[in-house]
Amino acid sequence: MLVNRKVLTLDEFTIQQLRSFPHATGELSNLLRDIGLAAKRVNVEVNKAGLVDILGDAGAVNVQGEDVKKLDIFANSQLVGVLSHGISCAGIGSEELKEIVVFDDEVSNQSKYICLFDPLDGSGNIDVNVSIGTIFGVYRRVSPKGQPCTKKDFLQPGINQVAAGYIIYGSSTMMVYATRRGVNGFTLDPSIGEFTLSHVNIKCPAEGRIYSVNHGNFFQYSDGVKKYIDACQKKTKASGGPYTQRYIGSMVADVHRNLIKGGIFMYPATLERPNGKLRLLYECNPFAFIAEVAGGKATDGNRRILDIEPTELHQRTPFFIGSSSMMDDLQLYINEN
Repeated sequence: MLVNRKVLTLDEFTIQQLRSFPHATGELSNLLRDIGLAAKRVNVEVNKAGLVDILGDAGAVNVQGEDVKKLDIFANSQLVGVLSHGISCAGIGSEELKEIVVFDDEVSNQSKYICLFDPLDGSGNIDVNVSIGTIFGVYRRVSPKGQPCTKKDFLQPGINQVAAGYIIYGSSTMMVYATRRGVNGFTLDPSIGEFTLSHVNIKCPAEGRIYSVNHGNFFQYSDGVKKYIDACQKKTKASGGPYTQRYIGSMVADVHRNLIKGGIFMYPATLERPNGKLRLLYECNPFAFIAEVAGGKATDGNRRILDIEPTELHQRTPFFIGSSSMMDDLQLYINEN
């Protein structure tokens, strides 16, 4: 079998990037490869979930008040295990856990980074075979090296992220991650068990024709958001055709599609949830970082997501993300109301 050596694996790509910085320690590259390893393990279970007793509820409720799925527990344990056994992470925060987990050992205390993640976003779709995903953000710790990390390391604004990414478990499994140098996507090649570079230097189109929102909550949205949705239903572009509504209900899948094709994803505040539903640290900050590096925008309707100073680990926020032109149009409607 001929092997195409023009295609880089995730390991090869991170090493190549590392060589561009002579004084880099390689910790971030190691951490990203660790996350890739956990993702491959989760992918195996996702692909055979219908064949084993891993579908459905685990009979517990997480810190968010949501039913925990068995696959959520597995994904969380894989990420915690891989990162705790590595040498590049001082501690983690997980959407599934009430408090941070500090890796208090001699090696981990020397690590520069901490990681926040949602181990399995969209897990409510597990039972119906819809795409789900993992989301993560990486920060340089602010506490002194050589000591255990602290909660302060995790309560940083999203702009302080040094890397962020997601893994989407769909028709193919793909890992997308961003550093300040760019956004790149890697598709899992099952024949060799490696993520291979498939989407180089991803850029979010400035214009899009897709809007993603839960229309079921329409009458609970603010007037500005409702008027923007009405405009999306009527608007046409010079390229032809009205906007198209696409909403999977799995944020990883919705935002991934819009990042590639151009579009806007909206999860506004509602009368029932005035502070929004999505988690700032585990979901919104990572995606906002990725979108901005790719040329898009992300706000809570008033503020840039990456500028928000978090006050608690499981803080929620309204969330709007997507193509820059569509985001600008949305902001006009919000500001007028």
